[in-house]
Amino acid sequence: MITLHRLGHVLEAFQLNSELILTIEATPDTVITLTNGHKVVVAETPERVAEEVRTQRIAVLAGAMQLRSELRAAGHPVRKRASLLPDRPEGAEVTPLPLSSVDQGA
Repeated sequence: MITLHRLGHVLEAFQLNSELILTIEATPDTVITLTNGHKVVVAETPERVAEEVRTQRIAVLAGAMQLRSELRAAGHPVRKRASLLPDRPEGAEVTPLPLSSVDQGA
């Protein structure tokens, strides 16, 4: 979540889930369009909003890396990535699909 200020008669601070931001425009006020189609006008510049998002994401990733490091140091097993290819039985062959008439130049 990032803290921004809603533009109006009185600046009103609010929290925004940065994952919901679709676009940020300066028209000349800064208008943030969310993934659900709602628009929010804020006092911050588009550059400032982008910097807040970057800072928030860096903090989340740094926290995740710190937690992983602590878990490894404590001897907890670290999850491994799953294989992208399904396991095939020993000796299983991959049969190529026949070429379509477009691929054969017909």
